[in-house]
Amino acid sequence: MALAVSSLPYPSLTLLLLAVVVVLLLLDASKPRDFPPGPSWLPVVGAYPQLRRLVKKYGFLHDVWRVLAAQYGPVVGVRLGRNRVVVASGLVAVREVLKHADFDGRPDGFFFRLRCFGERLGIVFTEGDHWQEQRRFSQRLLRRPDVEAHVAEEAAELVAALRAQAATARPVPMCRAFDVSVLNVLWARLDGRRFRRDDARLDSLLHTLHDCFRETDVSGGLLNQMPFLRFVAPGRCGYTSTLRNLRTLWGFLGETVAEHKQQTLEPGKPRGLIDAFLEEMKLTGREGSNFSEKQLLSLLLDLFMAGAETTSNTLGFCVMFLLQHPDVQRRAQDELDRVVGRERDPSLEDRDQLLYLEAVLMETQRLGNIAPVGVPHRAVRNAKIMEFVVPKDTIVLANLMSVHMDRDHWGDPESFRPERFLDETGSLKPPSKYFIPFGVGMSSILPSQGDLGKCKFPIRFKLGIFASYPYR
Repeated sequence: MALAVSSLPYPSLTLLLLAVVVVLLLLDASKPRDFPPGPSWLPVVGAYPQLRRLVKKYGFLHDVWRVLAAQYGPVVGVRLGRNRVVVASGLVAVREVLKHADFDGRPDGFFFRLRCFGERLGIVFTEGDHWQEQRRFSQRLLRRPDVEAHVAEEAAELVAALRAQAATARPVPMCRAFDVSVLNVLWARLDGRRFRRDDARLDSLLHTLHDCFRETDVSGGLLNQMPFLRFVAPGRCGYTSTLRNLRTLWGFLGETVAEHKQQTLEPGKPRGLIDAFLEEMKLTGREGSNFSEKQLLSLLLDLFMAGAETTSNTLGFCVMFLLQHPDVQRRAQDELDRVVGRERDPSLEDRDQLLYLEAVLMETQRLGNIAPVGVPHRAVRNAKIMEFVVPKDTIVLANLMSVHMDRDHWGDPESFRPERFLDETGSLKPPSKYFIPFGVGMSSILPSQGDLGKCKFPIRFKLGIFASYPYR
């Protein structure tokens, strides 16, 4: 006759429950079969405590991925909170992630939905038909023929601002010198207008964008791994600052969209993406359409983050490298003098002849590694990277930095050497599979490499007029 649990003595019941808990915890800490090697897991929190210690030791998460790849191999598996994460390093593993449809998903979770009103919206963290539709729409509007005119106008404004600052004989901090120019190029395509440099909103907006970019962990971070912490320690898990920054951006973008809705628009002649999106909302104004006001705000937020911050940082890194390598700066200026001369400003039509300067900018992207792991992926089904099994819904990160810093291919990856992109005749070499600053396929969101090429134009203006020197 079976013994009912309720008839067990209290100590025995306690021991039974304790044994069940221990078994569940052991199961929770076990890894799936053939899962990639990596740090051991703890129940509930996974490998998060170890990774936090490594971040404190090495500085940045992408440095931790480098250390773990050296220890465990090109494919590393961890669990952060409840999320399984696989990091692919080296060209072979990275290309498997970027090329295979098995990894065309985007991660889902509290953090990714928090920034989009609790839904899966925008363009960066969406997938499938929604992503395809919104990407086509965005690129059609962003690749307008007047982009070059906007870039040239902002480059001229930047030079004027630098002249004014240089006249004061005070050092000019270049780390954020391009912020307004890059933001204006993007904003002209979104809103149809540009910010004045004395606009009171600019400081707050740029500060918020910098905070968002700096605090964003593409794997979702602690807030995504253990969202319950927002009730226990909202400040420590990043919930307070994330929500504050999102509300600031939502407020600004919401006010802008409201202005456009109140204005009378000429059908078929949108001033920018916002007008075109509002027109599309009227045409497809049905329940369940991908063109909604929440989607518009989420799309604008994604474009702000993917466009303005990454491009501005790239240009800032370029100036830093030129300061560190005056010989490179002199050679680039000599090329500008030879191709453009001193009688006119550079134009985008000169780009095909400014090959050394193009190599400088490519080397900046390679060594600067603005987005070291790119946009996160999700396994849409059980899949494999090399010989390792990646279960469905695992977050997958392609470590682009590991490709750009591959010593076997580049020889001296830590050196800033633009000549590596040129052949013996001074022409650009064919595109290298080891140069993937924006990823490929689903990883290449916005801006495209061509779009960024236009935004590099302020560097050409600056080099043609100024020489940069480090402040001592």
